[in-house]
Amino acid sequence: IPNTNVNYPVLQSHLDDNLYLDHDIYKNYSFSGSIYSQMCNKRDYSDRVTVLYGHNMLDGSMFADLHKFEDEDFFNENKYIYIYQKNRKLTYEIVSAYNYDSRHIMNSFNFADDNVFQEYINDVMNPHSDVRNVNSDVELNLDSKLLTLSTCLNGNNDGRFLVQGVLIKDEPTY
Repeated sequence: IPNTNVNYPVLQSHLDDNLYLDHDIYKNYSFSGSIYSQMCNKRDYSDRVTVLYGHNMLDGSMFADLHKFEDEDFFNENKYIYIYQKNRKLTYEIVSAYNYDSRHIMNSFNFADDNVFQEYINDVMNPHSDVRNVNSDVELNLDSKLLTLSTCLNGNNDGRFLVQGVLIKDEPTY
């Protein structure tokens, strides 16, 4: 994410969703863990919702800089998230950033159900949070592919801070 320290590989274990919570890319113990997705998400980002997790580290590493999106000016000036895969670049336009409760998104919603997904989209565009920024110029629909970046709240382990974007470009790279 430009103008942040968020520039890490995204990992996913085949065996344990929590492995990269406290392990690095080489599977060695690491207090800061890694940026990772769960096994329920496809590695090609083709799910309706893909969630990436990262710690909110005091030293500013991992997903700590997501909290910059709490600032309205920073939110309005930094609009894109980029995911690079072999021979592919995905561009997401950031649509919202807000405090969220402690529910586990991928375990709490059946995104295969159009009604559930539409309700989720409505919440993304109108979050029930005292801390929130939303880009109301972006329109989401049932064909949207959302990327959710999730980290802990500052000073509070009872919720999450989310930055959410919608896929606007999927292009080959060489």
